[in-house]
Amino acid sequence: MKQKTKYIWLLILLSAAMVVMNYNFVDNYLNETLVEEEKEIVFVDRVIDGDTIVVGNQSIRLLGINTPERGEFFYDEAKDFLTELVVNQSVVLEKGREDRDKYQRLLRYVFLNDKNVNSELVEQGYANYYFPTGFDQYSYKLINAWKNCVNEKVNLCSRSENVCAKCVKLSKFDYKNEEVVFENECNFGCELTDWQLKEEGRKKFVFPEFVLEKNSEVLIETGEGVDTKNKLFWEDGENVWTKTGDTLFLRDDEGKLVLWKRY
Repeated sequence: MKQKTKYIWLLILLSAAMVVMNYNFVDNYLNETLVEEEKEIVFVDRVIDGDTIVVGNQSIRLLGINTPERGEFFYDEAKDFLTELVVNQSVVLEKGREDRDKYQRLLRYVFLNDKNVNSELVEQGYANYYFPTGFDQYSYKLINAWKNCVNEKVNLCSRSENVCAKCVKLSKFDYKNEEVVFENECNFGCELTDWQLKEEGRKKFVFPEFVLEKNSEVLIETGEGVDTKNKLFWEDGENVWTKTGDTLFLRDDEGKLVLWKRY
């Protein structure tokens, strides 16, 4: 009787093992198949800017990143870097969570010789990460690329040498109510004219002619109003900070990084 019970249990274990093995095989097969279906090999004809390429008649926006706009610091450098890297090259495109943006551009990650081009742009300081609709499969890789860039202090990640960069601190960041407060911890006034407050995307606040007095604070609030020495209004800045998470970047008048804060 014991011998029979032993064989029954052995049969049950073998059957379970076969089910697990078959499940893993099927699961792996489906995952690999689905991932491959999301990939496409294309030939890059030209580059529009640092985060947009053209394949045939189709514009493709690189996912997860945002590069400087025309007229901003490092716009030309980002465009040149991407041009040299991918133009007249065959690359692999991979889909993320969304297929197209509101301009009907395809949204894709771009790979060249197994290198993630999107991540490379961030790590080399030509872009910041950008997740307007939330995280996807490469978001953490892009965040780590940005951290590496900051550690290396290259291009967009190069740190401000302005004497006030060590004085100005972020004392409040209430993204729900869209309020940002900076404090001058030094015992002298700081000229912040043309400094820039920015989120991950295109929305940007440029400081007017303004001095942040010693040991004082300034509140930057979205909406219309009259600027004072303690309050500035980001008139075109409604709905700046996304519910899915965003990042505040503060840069000096030379485009150098003063501080950044992600939530």
